[in-house]
Amino acid sequence: MGDLIELLQWPAMAASLLAAWLVGSRSARRRLSGFIVFLVSNVMWVIWGWHDDAWALIVLNCCLAATNIRGIVKNEKGQEQE
Repeated sequence: MGDLIELLQWPAMAASLLAAWLVGSRSARRRLSGFIVFLVSNVMWVIWGWHDDAWALIVLNCCLAATNIRGIVKNEKGQEQE
């Protein structure tokens, strides 16, 4: 099981890159997808960090998850104004 968790850092990294790409979109739908992918990557990083006792990484990703939730809310409010 530990080996599988070690491998989790690679899909977490790929998801983070994909999410950053999507969040930079002009399309509100793609931005929303980006924030959701970011949340998935936050969960993966927390799991990996827990396994490796990387407490700073865990705290960072919890804070980033909060900013991603804020991004989802702001993105939805922006859609209402369009």
